[in-house]
Formats: sequence, structure tokens, C-alpha cells
Amino acid sequence: MAAQRAAFSKGMTVGVSLNPIDPTNQIDASVQLAKEAAAAGLRSAWFGQTFGADSPQLAALVGREVPELQVGTSAIPVFGRHPLVVSSQAQTAQAATHGRYHLGLALGTKLLTENGFGIPFERPVARLREFLTAVRQLTETGSADYHGELLTATTPIPARVPGAESGVPLLVAAMGPQALRASGELADGILPYLAGPRALGEHIVPALTAAAEAAGRPAPRIVALVHGVVTDDVEAVRSTFTETLAFYEQIPSYARVIGLSGGRRAVDVAVIGDEKKVAAEVQRYRDAGATEVVFSGTEVNGAADRRRTWELLGQLAG
Repeated sequence: MAAQRAAFSKGMTVGVSLNPIDPTNQIDASVQLAKEAAAAGLRSAWFGQTFGADSPQLAALVGREVPELQVGTSAIPVFGRHPLVVSSQAQTAQAATHGRYHLGLALGTKLLTENGFGIPFERPVARLREFLTAVRQLTETGSADYHGELLTATTPIPARVPGAESGVPLLVAAMGPQALRASGELADGILPYLAGPRALGEHIVPALTAAAEAAGRPAPRIVALVHGVVTDDVEAVRSTFTETLAFYEQIPSYARVIGLSGGRRAVDVAVIGDEKKVAAEVQRYRDAGATEVVFSGTEVNGAADRRRTWELLGQLAG
């Protein structure tokens, strides 16, 4: 895994989240977008996890069709899943892509967890710790004998997927102090979302790095997920982002990190403008400690602005 992490830090610097608009077939459309992303010079493609497409399957399919890209999920909530099942998904994706898959995990939200799964959203950080411990055993050794307060994961029969022996990088959508501590101790890095450069540099990166150092772990990856578009139609894009991102303002963890970033609304941490402005903002994220930058929402103002955005990001990835 050490050599694998070194390769990621050298080459996997700028990517995009793929979100086809009204596709006839989401898989076909995602593969086509991934081919365009690779042609533009981007390094990675990421897939969110909601109640629709299964993100590890989608990443495996896209990654197999487009071998130029690293692929990842950002991110699978730990509520409503079991480490044995997620490990099987992740190892399968890793074998399918020959070592280019990255597993992102998340605490999730009370709203979606309780309304969707009917599961009480209780002790989320404790569950995250146990989930990371169990899934690490499974993905690195193909077996587990874990008995926690909240989770049990044992393997009376082997759980290894041949072809995934290199293991699977574990990332967490962590931004709060307790989740950052758990991620620094037990994961390979984080996937902060709606966290601007100020929040990263002053709060998130120092806390994560300190936790990793105290645990004797390597320097963690910080994969910053950024909503952004290169466009001349700034007001239209800002209006769209104001509406589509408003959901996150209701969630305390996101509201907190938006505030730490110097914003009042989620749209305040979006990156919108011409090539010069967007390139400068990407550099600010890097200066704040982001090892990788992944743009989301690039499709909101049409294909022309999406391609323009990807062209710039591809240049910045070089």
C-alpha cells in the first residue's frame, strides 16, 4: 500500500464527479463522460452514493472501460451497510480496475438514515471507527475477526477477491473534530465537501494531520470536493447552485464547515468564474493542504461550460 499511496500523490491531483443529466442509461452515459474526462487530461472520476446507482459497481464498470482514470466513491454511508458487504463491493471494484479504485465512506445524515432505512442515527463516530477497523482487516487480509459494540464482522469462509491483493484505499467524508480524529487514526485520508480553503487550512488539515501523526500513520490524503464551473454566466450558475446546495445548509456538520470557510450559504464556497479565477481557487485549495481537488456540479450550465471547465482542470492536472 505504501507504493500505491506514493503513486496516488504523484499523479492523482485533479478529478471530477460524474453526474449525467437526464440520461437514458446512467451507466452508458457515465462511461461516455469518463472518456471525455480522460481525454481532457483529468486524473480521476468519482461517483456519489444515494438511493440510486450502486457507486462501487458504477466505479468498477467505468474504471474498466476507461483505464486512464482512477475511480472512487464519495461516499458510502456506514449506516445501513455492513463491512462484509462493502468490502466485497470494494474488492470487486479494485480487481475490476486493476488497483485504481478508492473507497469513500461517510457518516451519512440523520434525515436520510432514519427516514430511508428506519435506523436510529446514534453514535455515528463510534460506528465509523468500528466500520473502518473491520473493513480495513477485510480489504487488507481477506478475513476478519472483529467484535465491537455496534458491529461484528467475522469470516468463517474466505472474503478475499483475487486481483484485489493490493488492498483498497480508505477515505472518509470527515470534517468535524471527532470524525477527523477517527479518520487520521484509521483511514488513508478524507473527502471534505463544501469546505473552503480557510476551513481546510485552519481547521481540517491540522486536526487530521495531528491525529495521523499521533497514530504513527503516513501523511493523509485530503481530497477536496469542490462545486465549481468555468463560465461567463456567473449569475445563472450561482443561482442554480444556491438552489441545489440549499439542502446541505440544513445539516449541522455542513453548516459548520461553510461558516468556518467564511460563507453564509453553501453557494458561498462554490468556485464560479473564468479560467483565471478558477485556476487561482484551485491553487488556494492546494496551498491549504489539499492533495487532490475534485470538481462537482460542472454540468449545471450545460455541456459547453462543462467541457470548458474540464479543459482547464485537465491543464491544471498536468
